[in-house]
Amino acid sequence: MDLLSLSTEQSPEFVALRRDIHRHPELGFEEHRTSALVAGKLRDWGYEVEQGLGGTGVVGRLRRGSGKRRLGLRADMDALPIQEANGLPHASCRAGLMHGCGHDGHTAMLLAAARLLAAADFDGTLNLIFQPAEESLGGALRMLEDGLFDKYPCDAIFAMHNMPGVAQGRLVLREGPMMASSDYVTITLHGRGGHGAMPQHAADPVVAAASIVMALQTIVARNVDPLQAAVVTVGALQAGQANNVIPQQAHMELSVRALDRGVRALLRERIHALVAAQAESLGVRADIDYRSGYTVLVNDAAQTALAREVALELFGADQVTLQGPQLTGSEDFAFMLERVPGSYLLIGNGQGDGDGDAAHACMVHNPGYDFNDANIPIGAAYWVKLAQRFLA
Repeated sequence: MDLLSLSTEQSPEFVALRRDIHRHPELGFEEHRTSALVAGKLRDWGYEVEQGLGGTGVVGRLRRGSGKRRLGLRADMDALPIQEANGLPHASCRAGLMHGCGHDGHTAMLLAAARLLAAADFDGTLNLIFQPAEESLGGALRMLEDGLFDKYPCDAIFAMHNMPGVAQGRLVLREGPMMASSDYVTITLHGRGGHGAMPQHAADPVVAAASIVMALQTIVARNVDPLQAAVVTVGALQAGQANNVIPQQAHMELSVRALDRGVRALLRERIHALVAAQAESLGVRADIDYRSGYTVLVNDAAQTALAREVALELFGADQVTLQGPQLTGSEDFAFMLERVPGSYLLIGNGQGDGDGDAAHACMVHNPGYDFNDANIPIGAAYWVKLAQRFLA
C-alpha cells in the first residue's frame, strides 16, 4: 500500500482525535489537556517524550539506525478567545474559546505522521515539536529559551499551516521571506485639557492624534521602496468623553508589519521621528512604547527545494504551488528559522465552492471557521515522506 493510502486508512482515528481537541480548546500556555493527550500518544508509539518545554510544549524524539542527521517537524496547539458560531457537532464546549486557526488540525496531522513514522524506516533522529502559544504570545521563543535546540538539535526544521481560500489539499511553498514581522506600538499624547469653546487655552491631543494618523500613512507611501511590502495600521484611538471638553490625553495603538528586516528597522525609525515631530508642532508631548513582536519568517532556499521535491513526488505538479505569494500575517515559527534552516509551507483548507465547505473557506480567526479534516491524511503523508527523504 502506498504512503497516502496508508495515511488515509488510519485517518478516521485522527479525525476523531482532531475533533476531540477542537471540542476542548485551550489558550496559549494553558494547553494542559492537549499536551497530555499528545504526550500519551507519542509514548504509546515508542517516542522519548518531554513535557513542559516552553511551559506546555511537548517534544517527541525517535532515533533509528546510526545516521547523524536530525530533523525537526513542528505543530502548534493553542486556540483563540473567540466564540464559535458554525453550528458543527464538534464545536467547542468552552464558551468564548475555539480553535479558530486550525492548530487542532496541525496537531492531528503531525500525530498521524508520528504513528506512521514509528513503524517506518529511516536513519537518524526525528524530533516532533508540539508548540504552545503561537497566537501572539511567543511560544516558540519560550521553547527556545528553555533550550529546545540545545536538548534536541536539528539540522533542518519544517512546519505547515492551513490556508482557507486555497483549494483543499493544495501545497503552497515559497523560498525566501514569506510572512511579515509584527510589531506593536502604543502612543500616548499628553496635552492640556480645557473647555471646547476656548481651544486657544488648551493643547488638544485629539487634533494631534488626527494629524499623526494621517501622517503615518505617508511612511509606506513615501519612505518604503515601492517594491517592498509594509503595513502601518492604527487599530485603536481613544480620547475624551464629552463634546465640549478638550481631553488631557489621547491613546493610539498601531500594528506595524514588514517582509524585510531592513524595512522593519526603517518603519521603527520613521514612526518615532514622525510622531515626535507632529506632536511637538501641535504643542503636545508624545510617549511611544514600541514593542518588537514576531520577526520576518524567511524560508531557507535549500530546505525549500527539498520540500518542493517531496511535494511534487507525492502529489504531482497540479497540486503544488512552487513559489506562492508573501503574506502580511505573522508566525512565531520565524524565530525557529532564525536558529535552524528550514521551511514553512501552507496546505489549502478549501475555497467554499458549493460543496458544503463554507466553514473550511472562512478566513482563520473567524467564528465560522473549521479545519478541513480531509487534510489530515495529506499532511501526515507529506510529513512522513519528508522525514524519510531527509533521514535517508
